[in-house]
Parts: sequence; C-alpha cells; structure tokens
Amino acid sequence: MRAARIVPRTLERDAELVVTAAALDTVSGRSATGAVPPSPSARRGGLLAFTGPAGAGKTTLLEEVRGLAAARDCTGLFAKGGEQEKSLAFHVVRQLFQPLLASYSESERREMLGDWYGIVGPCVGLCPAADGAVPDPEGVRDGLDWVVTHVAVRRGPLVLVVDDLHWADAESLAWLTSFAGRVEELPVLLVVAYRRDELRENAHAFGDMVVRNRVRPLDLAPLTPAAVADLMREALGTEADDDFCHEAWLVTGGNPFETVELVAKVRDRRLAPARENACALRDLAAETKDGGLVERLEQLGSVAVRLAWAVAVLGSEATFGLASSLAALGQAEAAEAADVLRTERILTYSMKPEFVHPLIATAVYRAIPPAMRVALHGKAAWELVEAGESPAAVARHLLETQPEGDAWVAEQLLEAAREYVRRGAPGAARRCLSRALREPPPPGLAATVLYELGSPGLLQDPAATVNLLRAALEEPDLSPALRQSIVIRIIRTLAYCDRLTEAADVAIREARSATDSRVRLRMLMEHFMAASFTSEDREAPALSRRLAHLTRRLTGRSQTERYLFGLRGWDAMVRGEPASTALEYAERALGPEGMTWTDEEWSFEVPSLVALTFLYCDRPDRAEELYAGAIAEYERQGWRGMHLALGYSLLGFIRFWKGQLTDAEDFVRAGLRLADRLGPAGTPAQWYAVAGLIEILMARGDTAAAHELAAEHRFGKPFPSAVTLPDAQTVHGELLLARGMHKEAAEELSEVGRRLDLRGMRNPAWVPWLPNLALASGTTDAARALELAQEALRRAERFGTGTAVGQALRVLARLSEGPEDIAHLQRAVRVLELAPSGYELARALVELGTALCRAGRLAEAAEPLHRGVCLAGQCGAGGVAAQARDELVAAGLRPRRLETPRHASL
Repeated sequence: MRAARIVPRTLERDAELVVTAAALDTVSGRSATGAVPPSPSARRGGLLAFTGPAGAGKTTLLEEVRGLAAARDCTGLFAKGGEQEKSLAFHVVRQLFQPLLASYSESERREMLGDWYGIVGPCVGLCPAADGAVPDPEGVRDGLDWVVTHVAVRRGPLVLVVDDLHWADAESLAWLTSFAGRVEELPVLLVVAYRRDELRENAHAFGDMVVRNRVRPLDLAPLTPAAVADLMREALGTEADDDFCHEAWLVTGGNPFETVELVAKVRDRRLAPARENACALRDLAAETKDGGLVERLEQLGSVAVRLAWAVAVLGSEATFGLASSLAALGQAEAAEAADVLRTERILTYSMKPEFVHPLIATAVYRAIPPAMRVALHGKAAWELVEAGESPAAVARHLLETQPEGDAWVAEQLLEAAREYVRRGAPGAARRCLSRALREPPPPGLAATVLYELGSPGLLQDPAATVNLLRAALEEPDLSPALRQSIVIRIIRTLAYCDRLTEAADVAIREARSATDSRVRLRMLMEHFMAASFTSEDREAPALSRRLAHLTRRLTGRSQTERYLFGLRGWDAMVRGEPASTALEYAERALGPEGMTWTDEEWSFEVPSLVALTFLYCDRPDRAEELYAGAIAEYERQGWRGMHLALGYSLLGFIRFWKGQLTDAEDFVRAGLRLADRLGPAGTPAQWYAVAGLIEILMARGDTAAAHELAAEHRFGKPFPSAVTLPDAQTVHGELLLARGMHKEAAEELSEVGRRLDLRGMRNPAWVPWLPNLALASGTTDAARALELAQEALRRAERFGTGTAVGQALRVLARLSEGPEDIAHLQRAVRVLELAPSGYELARALVELGTALCRAGRLAEAAEPLHRGVCLAGQCGAGGVAAQARDELVAAGLRPRRLETPRHASL
C-alpha cells in the first residue's frame, strides 16, 4: 500500500508572506485581504529575493507566492534552474515564456511579436532560427524585455517567479540581471529564490544588481523547535512527545525539507512518537542525506538504481521512455522501479519522472561512478539524437563526456554551436566549440571548428582568437574559400583590438601570395580598409596613391570593387581632395543596389565610411538616409550591441552637423547608453559616443557638463590608434580650449596635427585641429595663429564645401584685425547660407554682428544678431544664443522674441 504523502506548507514565514502580499498589492492594485488597494497611479513593479540553504523551504514559499498572485488575477510565469541544465542556454527563459507564448495561435504570436518574432522565437523554442544575420545577446535581451512589457501592459500585472536561480543558465541569468534593474517601471514583480553560498561566478552579477537596487534579500531562517513540534503533531498525532519532537528539531537543524522527510519516515515506519524512540530519529534523518540516501537507494535493487541514475543524468529532459531506454529497462521493469522510487519518496508522483527535491537529485547524480556517469551522458546524447532533439540539447550531454577523437561528437558540437549562435547565445557556442576542439576533430573538420571559434560574435579574448585563427590557417588542405575567410577574420580581429597596422600587414602579405586575381583584389580591399581606420601609418600617402591608381582601373562590377570605391571616396575626403572626387566614388560604391550593413562576410565598416563621406562633403541628408537604413537593418536583425550603439552615435553626429543639437544630443546619449552596457570603458562605441556628446554639449554652451562627462568616462590619453568619429584627441583639445586652457589645448592639437599631416590627412572639415590650434595659439603668438588660420582656409578651399570654408573663414576673422575680420565673416555668412549647417551659420551671424558692433556699425549689426539669436534658438545652441542676446543688449538693441524651434526643417 502506497504511503500517504506529507504536503509541504509554509511554516514561520509570516514576515516573508506579508512582504510578498504588499508587493503583490502594489503591482496589481488589488488586495486579497479586502484592504484598500493602491491607486492605479501608485502601481509599480519590484523585485523580491529569498535566500536560504538547500531545503530551507524556498520552493514551498514560491508556490505560496504563485497562489497569492493568482488570487489577485496576476499573470504568473514560472521557471526553475537545474543543476544539470546550467550549460543549456536560455533554459530558464524558455520555461518562463514558452507556455505563455504557446497559448497563442501562430498568427497571434506573429502579430504580438512583430519584428521580434525571429529574434525571440528561437531562444524560447517557438521557431527555428532563420539563416543569415544572427542577433547579438543585447538584441535578444531587448526582445525579451519587449515581450514582458507587452504582456504586462496587455494582460495586466505580471509576476515572474524563478526558483533555484543559482542554477540558472548564463544566458537567462544575464537577461534577468539586466531586466531586474527596470522592473519598477512596469507592472511586473520579479520573485527569485537562490542559495546565496552557491551562486556561481556569473550569478554574482545578479547579487550585485540586487544590492545596487537597494533590495534586501530575505533570508529564510530554520524552523524553531515549536514549528517542528507542530509539524510532527499535525502528521503523527497530538500525543507526540515533547522530547521526541525536540530531538527531531536537533537532528534536522530546523531544515524544513529534512523535517518533512523525517516526519514521513516516522509515519511510514509506524514509529511511535514517544521519548524512548527519539534515539532512532538520527538514523532516519541520515537516510535523506547524501550517504544515507545512496545507501537506501542501493537497497532498492539495481533496477531502481539504474532508473534513478537515468533520471538524474537526463534532468528536465527526462521522460519515462527516455529514462527507460537510457537505463536499458523494459517498460514493465521501469514502471515497477518508478513505483518503488515513489514509495521511497525519491521520485514524485507526477507524469514526468522527477525527484522530490533537488537535494535528492544532486545526491543521486553525484553517487553515479564517474566512468558510468560519462558513459550515461554519451548514451543520452545518442538517445536524444534518435528522439529528434536539437543539437543544443544533445550538446549538453556531450559536454560532460571525455574527449576520444570521435568525429561524430565534434560534428554534433559544431552544429550545436551554430544553433546557439543563431539564437544569440555566443557564450554557449564558445563552450561547444572549445569542447569540440579538445575532442580533437579530424583534420578536415579542425579548420572549420577553429574558424568558427574565431567568429566576431564569439569574440572574447582577441589575442587568443587570433592564435586560434592562425592555427586554422596551418591546417592541411584548406579550400581557397575557407582560407580567405580565415584571413579576413584574422584581419578583423586584429583591428578590433586596435592592432590595425598588423591587420593591414596580414592583408597585404596574403594579397602578394594570392594566385587568384579575385582573392588578391579582396585582400587588397581588406588591406586598404584596415589602413583607413588607423591614423598612425607613415606609409599612408603612398597607400593613398596605390588606392587611387587601382580604383581608376575598376568598373564596379563586383562587390569587392564597389567597396574599393567606397574606400577611395573616404580616402579622398580625409586627404582633402576636392569634395566632388570623394562624392563621385561614394556614389559609385553604393551602385544601384546600395550596401548591406549586417552581412558578416563584408561587415559594416565600408558602408559607414561611405555614409560619412557624404556627411563631410556637405550631404548630411544622404548620410542620414543611409544611417537610418542601417539602424533599421540592425534592429530587424537583433543587432543591438556595438553596431546599434555606433549607429545612434553617428546619427546624432549627423544631426549635430545639420545644426539640430537637441536631437543630436538625444541620439548620442542613446548610443552611449547602448555602449555602456557592452562592458567597461574603452570600447570603440564608447569613444565615438563620448567624443560626439562632448562636442555637442560644448556647442550647446554647456562646457561644464562636457568636462564632467569627460571626467566620468576618463576621456583622455591614451587615445586609441584607430580613427574615431569625431576624432577623440581633437575633441579633447577643443574641450581644453573651451575651458581656457590655451597652452594645454595647443599641445594636444599640435600632436593631432603631426599625426594626421604625416598621413596626408589634411581636411579641416573632417578633423578641425588646425583652426582650433590657431585659436589656441592666438593668445601667445598672434602671427603664427594667423598663419595657421590662413592654412586652414587654403585646405578648406581645396576641399571646397561651404561648411569647411565657412568654419575656416570664421576662425580667420577672429584672428584678423581691422576691416578684414568683418569681410571674412561676411563671406563666411554668404558661404554658410548655402551649406546645410544651421549651427555654423548661427555662429557666423552672431560673430559678424559682434564685429559690426565693435566697429560702431550698430545699424548693420542688428540684422545678423537677430538672425543669429533666432537660428541659435532653433538649433538648441544656448551658448551662441546667449552671446547674441548679450551683444544686442550691450548695443541697445531689443532682442526679438524667439521663434519656436523647427529642428526638422533645418
């Protein structure tokens, strides 16, 4: 006869339940007790964290939480970390969202998820990942945020409950950590439980986030002797002896799970709860712990042991069919063994084979002899392949096996890695590929494994990645296509870690050794691209001549040739050749079909250079069109990391160029937020965003905020050798100049000039170090400052854009004396009126009005000052507007009422 089960219940958890009820009342706006609920405006989400050792009653408490949430009509989602599933990417996320999303029809899901369908769907198991560009981890996390937000808004308050968080997979944990920081913004309550002392390294980030958000985890204390006695008497009868109950408390330490198990064993053994039987409790309690449990399991017979081992190895994937097959048991044998294990309170009575408690699962798994455990994992992998499970599910078991040079294992791990990459889980892909490399794979497969381990999406340690890719090059019998792909990845990886000169050298060596003309041309393109992003190459002038000579002979019939046109246009722009030349090549690079931004083979750098070539050539609308398309493409593909951060930052810089400073600041701040979540300071995306934002803040007249931002992000030396847009060192020099530190600014800007002139990069529209150096030198050496300003004008006139010439004229006017300054400013205004920069025109107008006032020509000064203050207000250039109003007041002229800003029309 089957023993009656003891149903766990919450004991001595009143304080925790009060806190939970209050949080649920707040998030739902309802109360299950009849108390007055908060007003809708006061509803907000939150985070509850319960901690305690194994068996402390966390699971039972979370079940109570779920019941309280249901009583308030909250939508509840539940997941549980698994010790055996820690390597299975998005295991917890899938448990949370798959049941909910599966309740929708396919058409409803597609309508609900919209563009997120192909990004979120694969990671929660709704659909296979599509071929082509794959999402990055930030994109997947943003998609999951969107799903939670949508469900919470459409279906009412949402309660996410995660048990055993310490065993959550890294990918799910990363999302929970990022999302938990913003739960208060939504009608979402996140409730987690974990063993604090078993948090793994990647789980500590969650604990740190809890501390940062001023959430105090609630530690579950052991049960008191009184609670243990209540539990004993409730199950065994009120006549249970006090000494018997006290001994039960002593042997269990008040651990709720062990107490419940002990009560069950006392009842199953028909042990009278009397004082004389108290000595038997210690032996009974030992049966639920590691050694005692294993010994008790062995006494049940080999059939029961084999089934328990199989369930422990399979974990959450276990079904009775799979477990029976893995244990090599017939259906009848397995059913009989399952009944025995249930009677002994080792397995639950659910339809799926699962252990009564994680403590039991851990003890059983660790009791399996190591060699047998490895063999069972290997057999489980085969069973899952036969059952049609995904490569990722198979790989979870292969990761636990020993390397034996098995080609099948390496192939399975390679397929699992590709699946993980398509799901946006590069960390899991790295684990699979690293294990495949240790197998080791056969020679024909080794190069592919090494190559894929060097994928940009898997980039973690650039130096180690370069070594892996170089090892791939040494593999025998490489196909020409694979060799080319490996070399390109080496070049890109070197460039990523700021070793651009080395990257260019690798490309040129490969080009010289290539026997195929198409390969040679592609390697030359990669060589020129790497060289384009460094500002320290002394051979740059000769390189530019070779690029110009090469592109004159090309027709643009292939993508390689069009990318070379793009590089030629950029090179012409930075060298200060006529803008018409740069624009011609930029248009030829785009061709009739344009360029893609998310093709991993071609990357995004050249399309970016083409768009920026249009910007610096006074075609900001064309540049904005291209970057808006890039951002849309990134978001469609789930690229919400470095690429999107750069996209927003550069789109903001384009708006700055057009004179839309308010919009510019918003876009660049969005780019900086995206960049900051990628990791510590120093990434290219952060350099771009911080440099752009500092320049915008100075243009808005807020030098103090610009200085504060620079200090916060340690913006200064050493600067990256790679090109940044805008140039970081020049922006730093401009900031020093704006703060009145003329000597320091002159030293910084002179260093920029030596670096760029050495390379032949002489376009002041691109890097305005020369006009700013002239201003910095004006207080100490007026003659030299004038010469510098005149040289800046000559270079600007050679390039020939209105913005470049107008900027140079305005600076030259500030360093000129007598009527020349007014003449220069009048010409600057005429030129800038035909250029696309409202901000530069506003500056020139105000400075012209100021110069006219100082010359005593007040009647003439009114018109440019009035225009300047109005245009500066429209641009959001508060500093320029304030300067204009001050000049108007000083001249006795009444400022006009500012017009409403019209950013979109500028």
